[in-house]
Amino acid sequence: MKIITRIIAVLLIVFAVASVYAQQAPFYNDIQQFKKLDSAHFPPRQAVLFIGSSSFTFWKDVQEYFPQHTIINRGFGGSCLPDLIRYADDIVFAYNPKQVVIYCGENDLAASDTVSAATVAQRFITLFTMIRNKYPRIPVLYVSMKPSPSREHLMLKMDAGNWAIEAFLKKQKRAVYVDAYHLMLDDNGRPRKELFIEDMLHMNKNGYAIWQKAMAPYLK
Repeated sequence: MKIITRIIAVLLIVFAVASVYAQQAPFYNDIQQFKKLDSAHFPPRQAVLFIGSSSFTFWKDVQEYFPQHTIINRGFGGSCLPDLIRYADDIVFAYNPKQVVIYCGENDLAASDTVSAATVAQRFITLFTMIRNKYPRIPVLYVSMKPSPSREHLMLKMDAGNWAIEAFLKKQKRAVYVDAYHLMLDDNGRPRKELFIEDMLHMNKNGYAIWQKAMAPYLK
C-alpha cells in the first residue's frame, strides 16, 4: 500500500512540474488567448488560415484586405518557426483550413547570429512537411521574409533564406512562394522606409497594400 501511495505521489509531482513547464513555454499565453477566442466563437471550417509572426499579428484588418475570403489570423508576435511547429496542433490542425498562409523566419535570423539561412529553410521544410502530412491536398502559401529597415544587416541572410524556401516550394504541388521582399526595395536595393511604422520593423498600410496585391492571386 505504501508503494502505491508513493507512486501516486511521484506521479502527482510529475504532472505538477509538467503543468508549470507548459505554462512557462514560449507564447503559452498567446495560444491560450486563441483558445479563449475559439471557445467564445469558433471560426468557420474551410477558411484561409494565416499563421506566423508579428507581421500577421499587426494585420488586424486583414479580413478587409481580402473581403472575398474568410480569414483566420493566428499570427503571434515574436514567434519563430520552431514556435509554429510546437503549436501546430493548436494554430493549424484545430481549424481544418482550406489553405495555410505562412509568414515566419525573420525572427529566427534576428534571434541569434548562429541561425543561418539554411537553418531557417530547414525549419520551414519541417513545418511544411507537418502540414502536408496532415492535409495532403490543401494549398500552402509562404510570404517571403521582408526587408525591414531595422534589420537591414540581416538582408543577405533573408535573401538567401527566401531563395532556399522558394527553390523548395517550386518542387512541391499546391505550394506557392510569394516574393514580397523585392517589392519592398527601392531602386538602390534598400528597404523602402515609407512602408514601415516608426519602429522600422512593422509595416504600415502601404506595406500591407503591397502584400495584398502580391498575395491576392493565390488565395483560394
